[in-house]
Amino acid sequence: MNKLGLCILFLFSLCSCYKRVSDEIEPVLQYSVHDRYIKALPSAFEALSHDEGQSDWGKEMRIALGFAKECDLYQTITAFKRAEILLSSSDSPRLLQIQYGVLICYYMGQKYDQALAVFQESRLRHVSTEFAPLHDLLVVLYDCYIQTNQLTQADHILELFNQYFPDQSMDLYLSKSFMTADFFALNLIEESPPPRPYLSDFLQEYQTHKKSVGKAQLLNALLPGSGYLYLGQKQSALTAFLLNGLFIAASVYCFDHGNIAAGVIFTSFEAGWYFGGVYGAGLEAKCYNERLYETLGCHLMKEQRLFPMLMLKYAF
Repeated sequence: MNKLGLCILFLFSLCSCYKRVSDEIEPVLQYSVHDRYIKALPSAFEALSHDEGQSDWGKEMRIALGFAKECDLYQTITAFKRAEILLSSSDSPRLLQIQYGVLICYYMGQKYDQALAVFQESRLRHVSTEFAPLHDLLVVLYDCYIQTNQLTQADHILELFNQYFPDQSMDLYLSKSFMTADFFALNLIEESPPPRPYLSDFLQEYQTHKKSVGKAQLLNALLPGSGYLYLGQKQSALTAFLLNGLFIAASVYCFDHGNIAAGVIFTSFEAGWYFGGVYGAGLEAKCYNERLYETLGCHLMKEQRLFPMLMLKYAF
């Protein structure tokens, strides 16, 4: 009885190791732009005049635009930066075009930190409402802030976007809600007019197929391996069941034969596998839900053109 009590006491002392996994998911929704999409977008700027094209900076700019048509972003950035150095007039509207071109290159290459750095260090910070690609600039900045988890700045950009382009601001807000898995906002948008059947279908399908993190952990706590079986991971379930069973059998055998030290060691191993399995089942359930959300969300956002990249009206 004392041996059994010691074993039980030891197991209870390890219960503090248990940690419940949060239900909140952190999906990653990204869209890689296709070359043909970039090539199909028009330019927001007037073509270079004959005199501009013959200048040193103009030649570099023509090279940059040529590489841009081939979607060679690295060479495009290099040529744009050379053109910026050669452009003597800081008041030239072409300077904004060059700096915007560099920003767009970094953005399309998913270098969001570099894109924001270009914005902060350029004259793009002071553009007026007459700047032709203002719509695209705000979309790019908004997405960059979202991707770098600077949500306060993203909300500020959204306010500006709503001020200048009120008819399109809901799409941008919906895009953010999808990318951040903000279910409160998504449900609020679903209940607001106009009807969005695609959003209702998405939420219903996700709720139907997602796995319960708490249930996965509870099942694995009741029977090691059953939490993984609930998630469809048969091999992991079998491994967890056999290992826990092996350590339990070894612990009982050692205590039964008076080998307390070995029994405590095997019991500690069992406790580690047990609580680790419970926590791991929760993590796997969360991961399952994230992959499910990403699969459904990416398809919907492409179809409804809710990725900020697909909201752009212009290219270079």
